[in-house]
Amino acid sequence: MSGPESVLVVGTGLVGTSVALALREHGVTVYLTDRDPAALRLARELGAGVEWSPGRPADLDPAVEWHPGRPVDLAVIAVPPHLVAGQLAELQRAGAARFYTDVASVKALPIRGARELGCDLSSYAAGHPLAGRERSGPAAARADLFLGRPWALCPVEETSPDALEMLRALIKLCGGEAVEVDAVQHDRAVALVSHAPHVASAAVAARLADAPATALGLAGQGVRDVTRIAASDPGLWTGILSGNALPVADVLEAVAADLAAAAASLRACAAREGADEAAAEAMGAVTALLHRGVAGTGRIPGKHGGPARTYATVQVIIGDRPGELARLFQVAEASGVNIEDVRLEHAPGLPLGAADLFVQPEAAAALSEALRAHGWHLP
Repeated sequence: MSGPESVLVVGTGLVGTSVALALREHGVTVYLTDRDPAALRLARELGAGVEWSPGRPADLDPAVEWHPGRPVDLAVIAVPPHLVAGQLAELQRAGAARFYTDVASVKALPIRGARELGCDLSSYAAGHPLAGRERSGPAAARADLFLGRPWALCPVEETSPDALEMLRALIKLCGGEAVEVDAVQHDRAVALVSHAPHVASAAVAARLADAPATALGLAGQGVRDVTRIAASDPGLWTGILSGNALPVADVLEAVAADLAAAAASLRACAAREGADEAAAEAMGAVTALLHRGVAGTGRIPGKHGGPARTYATVQVIIGDRPGELARLFQVAEASGVNIEDVRLEHAPGLPLGAADLFVQPEAAAALSEALRAHGWHLP
């Protein structure tokens, strides 16, 4: 079976519109529908596709043959988890597509709902691209959002081989990496690596809501790293978390137990002020947690999957002016060094900051020398 030639995207948020944009780059005919007219209009203006209509859409390319009532190859349901099953049932009743998938971030809930509604599960292959941004809506969509990112496939016993093959073809067109996994196992996994971390990030960020200006003025890259994802849409995340409530609760309770133990350890340490050995002994729970944190961080896969790589960091002082990053990368290119990752930290109140360039350890000296030779300041 070849890949989809025509796709209906239901829901023009960040993920749905990104899927549509990726497919359009491969010449796939994409139709769009959304209950929010403004979101649908913006997705169309971005070139993500044309509006789904029983009649020929007014903005459909005249060169594209139109067959009223003919089902598309694949319908991609990009709505909140609790709405997936109902949307699937509605589309199947209308005969909208030959095959169906979804992109919800939880899988057991929509599959259970689809079964309860009597949906045809043979034509449905549940999926979840593990890619996103802290921004939402079609304006944040990108055709390259899924490049190199895992995309979970969660077939059930009834899922036909053709439905699964069609989903694999979609993932390939979008640049994702297909990972087949059981729905329950998927939900437990994302609770650990995505959903609970989001709540933990929000908990830290919430401490800043009433923080004094002095504290905020001292905020550095560390707090920005920890709280970045907390800026995401609360309404969207309430739906995600409620759809995966028990697995997320299990992870949060474990994290809370670690934090409670660390807090008790710190209070014990403070009570033994001046007694160095006793204070060090009281810090045991904190020290153990920090070591476990290092070990856990080391298990996060690297950017190409597999074991995480340890990179050297070259820090460069960079001005807050147009073209500075481009100049920096030009020096790296000329010296034959690949920048594996980059992180920017701005200096509050000053028109400059620091760029941390992550490179292979053996390339750090060559890059540092090249940067200094081109007038860059390395602390």
